Amino acid sequence: MDFKSMKYYLYWLYCQFELITCSYLMEPWEKLLFYTFNITMLVMISYTAYLFIPVHISTAFQFFLHLLGNQHENAVSIVK
Repeated sequence: MDFKSMKYYLYWLYCQFELITCSYLMEPWEKLLFYTFNITMLVMISYTAYLFIPVHISTAFQFFLHLLGNQHENAVSIVK
């Protein structure tokens, strides 16, 4: 891919983003606050998803295995 066309494509995406969010109407200090807030929220949501979604998936998987009858053996085994 040509870097010049990629540069224009990224600029086009940025212009589309500004049109969709109407941020092209904002003053520079408003844009700074707007982008800072949005990036902060995106980072926080990504971090939370990274930490908690695998735990929830694992817990749900264990729950459904328990419902299907595949129970784990106890840690303490009884020797007969």
